[in-house]
Amino acid sequence: MIDTPTGLTMTVGERYRVERELGQGGMATVYLADDIRHHRKVAIKLMRPEVAQTLGAERFLREIRLAAALSHPHILPLFDSGEVPSALVERDALAREARVDPASLLFYVMPYVEGRSVRERIGETQMLPIPEAIQIAAEVADALDYAHRHGIIHRDIKPENVLLHEGHALVADFGIGKAIAAASGSDRPADASPRDLPTAALTEHGVSLGTPAYMSPEQAAGEEVDGRSDIYSLGCVLYEMLTGEPPFTGPNVQAVIAKRFVQTPADVMALRQGIPRPVARALQKSLARTPIDRFHTAAEMVAALQEPDTTPEKTKPAAAAQSIAVLPFENLSPDKDNEYIGDGIAEEITNALVQIDGLHVAARTSAFSFKGKREDLRVIGEKLNVATVLEGSVRKAGNRLRITTQLVAVSDGYHLWSERYDRDLVDVFAVQDEIANAIAAKLLLTLDKRAAQRAPATPVQVEAHELYMKGRVALGRRVRLEAALTYFERAITLDPQHARAHASLAETLRLLAIYASVPPNDAISRAKAEIARALELDPRLADAVGTAAVIAHALEHDTEAAIRLWEQALALDPKLSEARVMYAEYGLLFGRGEEERAAAEVRRAVQDDPQSSVVAALAAQTLSMTGHLEEARDMVMRALEIDEQSTPANLTASLVLAERGDAEAALVYARRTISLTGRDQLGISACAHVEGVRGNRRRADAYYRELLARAEFEDVLNIALAMAAGAAGHADEAMTYAFRSVDAHELLAGSLIRFGSFAALRAHPRFPDLYRKLATSDLSSP
Repeated sequence: MIDTPTGLTMTVGERYRVERELGQGGMATVYLADDIRHHRKVAIKLMRPEVAQTLGAERFLREIRLAAALSHPHILPLFDSGEVPSALVERDALAREARVDPASLLFYVMPYVEGRSVRERIGETQMLPIPEAIQIAAEVADALDYAHRHGIIHRDIKPENVLLHEGHALVADFGIGKAIAAASGSDRPADASPRDLPTAALTEHGVSLGTPAYMSPEQAAGEEVDGRSDIYSLGCVLYEMLTGEPPFTGPNVQAVIAKRFVQTPADVMALRQGIPRPVARALQKSLARTPIDRFHTAAEMVAALQEPDTTPEKTKPAAAAQSIAVLPFENLSPDKDNEYIGDGIAEEITNALVQIDGLHVAARTSAFSFKGKREDLRVIGEKLNVATVLEGSVRKAGNRLRITTQLVAVSDGYHLWSERYDRDLVDVFAVQDEIANAIAAKLLLTLDKRAAQRAPATPVQVEAHELYMKGRVALGRRVRLEAALTYFERAITLDPQHARAHASLAETLRLLAIYASVPPNDAISRAKAEIARALELDPRLADAVGTAAVIAHALEHDTEAAIRLWEQALALDPKLSEARVMYAEYGLLFGRGEEERAAAEVRRAVQDDPQSSVVAALAAQTLSMTGHLEEARDMVMRALEIDEQSTPANLTASLVLAERGDAEAALVYARRTISLTGRDQLGISACAHVEGVRGNRRRADAYYRELLARAEFEDVLNIALAMAAGAAGHADEAMTYAFRSVDAHELLAGSLIRFGSFAALRAHPRFPDLYRKLATSDLSSP
């Protein structure tokens, strides 16, 4: 356009003296003018010809008059509006430029503000001082709240439309977006979605409602908008004032718009120090993708921005970022059998994060105890003693995975980071590494270089890993051990290089040996071979070292070597809490007789892994054998509260409660143990013991006879026979089986001189000989 169009000059000449052009935008050219009557400078916006042609004058001017009624200290008022008649339009200039034939041109008049826009302010400093940015955002939000309550939505909040005058914000062009939207259709309500032909015509001419970098997702999608769309746009402006760039950037408009539908902006607190947590939280809420997740009113945003930062120093980001729990990822696949995928991904991410120096990572078993419980994150953080939680979901469709993750501060639910991954199943290893590295970067830590990015897996490796993850699920409950054994064996057949599968197979064999489900000597021999292979593939695999320690104690009868191995495993992974409780019970208590040190170690294991039912149950055993009976009872009740279907928890509860004289309750847990395990040998011996405590020797003898009958065709643990025989009153037979348990170096033989269930043995004349035999067998110390 020319600087002083004749049509405009002639139309407004009696009221305004047009001086010069100030600038051009997507919809209008702005001119500086004198208000002749009031002796003040004004700015006149003359709409582009194609806008006038597409919209029509009558409705546009009506909406402008409604917007002119707004009166607020942070809203730039509208003084006047009108149209340049078609007879005065300079067709030779305007029409040729716009390639249209307008009937008239539209204009409106505002005060001329001597100051800068927020866009110019950002251009000067890139990032505004934090207090200044917060003040501007709060003042704009206050203006938005006023306008929204009067039925006006701005629709184009951006740095260019926020002016700075005398240190305060003034929002310009209020009501113009509504006017354009209203004039875009003939019969639709003023706030209806501008999706019909006139809006399309505007787009053809390069004119759009809203600016892509600041447009809400619903506005970008052409959906109906309300005040929450303005709140989103203001969030984008505040983000840019604080960080120097909008939350979403890209090479083109399409890329910028697309990102807001799938990405969450980076946390401003990670991009710039000193931003108060309430401000970052308010910003995050205003930028929620879905309107319902944003502030319902701009007044709520004002209050949130002005909220004092009362976060205790110890939970501020520098300290809080040093601890994390990885929850099992939710399975969103139609096939519920794919649940193991999410568990496996969470486990592998945990394994990677453990390698980060200075990062406290919650033990896997405790983190997984919240699976499917929908617990509040604050509760999870308190129970696991962590400040951040990684949660996510997995959807499997064919050979494709969609993995979503989000890192959340548990103190206030603040989302620190989130991302979505759409990958082929063969990329599952690489995605796990990518997530772990992203979290490490987010926490401003460095991931151990040994956990470098891996190449995509082969289909065979993926299948093997799936089997491994299924096996881990089965192993965790201690109920389907035979199924776990099969899964690990199949995984190793497909991928002989899978170190964790070898280690898990060894642990499964060890447990099967304890429960006499397979011949102990055969099981332990195989387990040793699997451990050797696992450590050959990964010498730092703590799980394998921990299992090797148990075998060194139980089979090789070398307690000191076992203690060294347990300590090596715990040095590699201090959160290997099951290894710690076995180190305490079998090594320190049975091997060295260090009762108080053993009790201290199991307490630490429970503190490190507070939601593991197995750890709490094993800790209760040690506490009971070291004389802490009340603590042992509380601990086993805690184990049952975590998982009432846990075999170790129910078995230990039956023995601990019987020792305390609560035989009726003990019987409930003993019977539940044999129900859970399909009449496991130790469960049967526990039932016999409890019936003996109840004075019902006939029932105790029936359980003992059942074990004797089974011994005719399967291996039965001597220690189970010793417990049942003693409960049934067969003291000599019980002592015979006790000696055999020591000779066989059964893992639990050390409990013969310590656990309350063997009290009858300690009154037997041959007990001193048994005691000496235990000492020379290196299972206990005098």
